[in-house]
Amino acid sequence: MTKGVMQKFKKRLAAAMAVTLVAGVMLTGCSSNQPVKQAASAAGDTIKVGILHSLSGTMAISEVSVKDAELMAIEEINASGGLLGKKIEPVIEDGASNWTTFAEKAKKLLQKDKVATVFGCWTSASRKAVLPVFEENKGLLWYPVQYEGMEASPNIFYTGAAPNQQIVPAVEWLLQNKGKKMFLLGSDYVFPRTANKIIKEQLKAMGGELIAEEYTPLGHTDYSTIINKIKASKPDVVFNTLNGDSNVAFFKQLKDAGITAKDLTTCSVSVAEEEVRGIGADNLKGHLVSWNYYQTTDTPENKEFVKKYKAKYGADRVTDDPIEAAYIAVHLWAKAVAKAGTTDIEKVKEAAKGIEFQAPEGLVKIEGENQHIWKPVRIGEVTEDGLIKEIWSTGKTVRPDPYLKTYDWAKGISN
Repeated sequence: MTKGVMQKFKKRLAAAMAVTLVAGVMLTGCSSNQPVKQAASAAGDTIKVGILHSLSGTMAISEVSVKDAELMAIEEINASGGLLGKKIEPVIEDGASNWTTFAEKAKKLLQKDKVATVFGCWTSASRKAVLPVFEENKGLLWYPVQYEGMEASPNIFYTGAAPNQQIVPAVEWLLQNKGKKMFLLGSDYVFPRTANKIIKEQLKAMGGELIAEEYTPLGHTDYSTIINKIKASKPDVVFNTLNGDSNVAFFKQLKDAGITAKDLTTCSVSVAEEEVRGIGADNLKGHLVSWNYYQTTDTPENKEFVKKYKAKYGADRVTDDPIEAAYIAVHLWAKAVAKAGTTDIEKVKEAAKGIEFQAPEGLVKIEGENQHIWKPVRIGEVTEDGLIKEIWSTGKTVRPDPYLKTYDWAKGISN
């Protein structure tokens, strides 16, 4: 083979090898792309949602069961075919009764996990901590607990009571039925302080009398001094906005001091059936609470709800207002997503306006103006079996008024 022929052969061989190499790369690329597409498709088979509650710390007494209700609602939706042809996948985080932790976990759920929405929080302190996170990241939170109002974030749906759906009607009823002299006791954070600001203005407007106003830190356990003050001041009513396991200490020590519901009326707005289990029915029998729902609420939907909840979590478990509000939050969000045809937050918010749901508490409706829901108001009395019997109700749903715009005496508060 001549030198010239040899050079031509080498060039052709190199060209052929290059073609083969390119073809191989293309074929390899095609085969590697296929699993990537399948993986992406598999990832798209679920809709991730965040669950953010205190599963440890002082608020775990209240929030663990709320998480359970949200998971039950998700399982129900998945069992009935899912949402938009996909299964809902919960991503659970523990706020650990720490407001900084709540904010960090909210950021993780939105930025890393890319959840479509979050169901979470209990205390107003935790909600206030995560609110800027949701607004900055354009996320959506469903908040399931009664609260002090004076808020309506476009990034939050509130399925618990606004103050005109719990606190205000309770105070009015107490003034009419239990007496004018009121002792205010609460945990030292935003909800009790704002709630008591509302109550003090209401007392002035309705002829009530403020006897005293006391606050203790969350997790506080020694109430002997405050109980002595209650004894000395002889109020008609103690309006209680303590939260978490402080209620266990207060009511046990109140009974140990020889004070029962026959001696003194207390009305609590953060003690429900779940808390009664921790405090003990013998310590709470006859004391009053104000909520929108009780395990004993007489609706067909509630009978089914209680039955399913106990079947899933145990016959000894109870339902309560925040549990029910968390459960219906998941179903309301799912109805809004189905109506919108997407999990896009702005479209979900628009679709949610006016949506109704036949909830265990009765027919509820989302108020589009402020993203709260229409709810009935119920005052109840703790019974010896640890449940709560309804002793008064509005008999119809009440439109949410978080800023109390419809009350002349509240104008200074909302401003």
